[in-house]
Amino acid sequence: MLEMVHVDKVYPNGYQALSDINLKVQDGEFISIIGLSGAGKSTLIRCINKMHDIQKGEVLIDGVDIQRLKGKKLRLARRNIGMIFQSFNLVRRSTVYKNVLSGRVGYHNTFETLFGIYTKREKLLALQSLEKFGILDKAYVRADQLSGGQQQRVALARALCQEPKILLADEPVASLDPATTIAVMNDFTRINKMGITIIANMHHVDLAKKYSTRIIGVRAGKIVFDGKPEEVNDDTCLKIYGRRLNSNENLGAAVDTLPEETKEAK
Repeated sequence: MLEMVHVDKVYPNGYQALSDINLKVQDGEFISIIGLSGAGKSTLIRCINKMHDIQKGEVLIDGVDIQRLKGKKLRLARRNIGMIFQSFNLVRRSTVYKNVLSGRVGYHNTFETLFGIYTKREKLLALQSLEKFGILDKAYVRADQLSGGQQQRVALARALCQEPKILLADEPVASLDPATTIAVMNDFTRINKMGITIIANMHHVDLAKKYSTRIIGVRAGKIVFDGKPEEVNDDTCLKIYGRRLNSNENLGAAVDTLPEETKEAK
């Protein structure tokens, strides 16, 4: 189980990105975090794996405060937390296979990582991960020769090869076309059904409602909604985005039309 207790995050410039965040996540949930750009969504998930330090509170994973861990103990804890980025974060000049194997870096020392020394089981795991996402035939193709959707699937395969308990995703489909978006979201659903907890920042409310088991709404660094997808309605959007949305309009796209002055500064 993951629990955030009275978490505050303040950036060096004095901007308070998170304020008194309290959140409990049960194993196996699929949680989408929604909100305006700059509301604190990315900061929130980056505090979970200590990509960002916090000024106050605790981030407990199975009872251990990851924010207090350093060095080897932190690296060991991060083995259980996969991360997916909007920009894929692949080594573009390397092969798909090597990119996926890099998900095992946390299990090896510097020498083994530098010379690409992996076990037979790990090599097989990398190939099996690619097969699960239908891109095994791309194993020895360079990552920069793939489409955006294929690159995101490589990133998913890399995360799966890591064998995480929790998968964090920061706007994972924001740069993809609609058809590829649906395919990748279906991939996330399959990962979730493997028992892996997913916490994803979502730009489009309609996608969050369709794929999540729970939705968290964030506004100005605070949680203003925590409920089931079917509970998200026009009144909920008023809390989160500062306006009601017509039931027949694309909720995610409508957020893009908000005046810039209504969006929180990053």
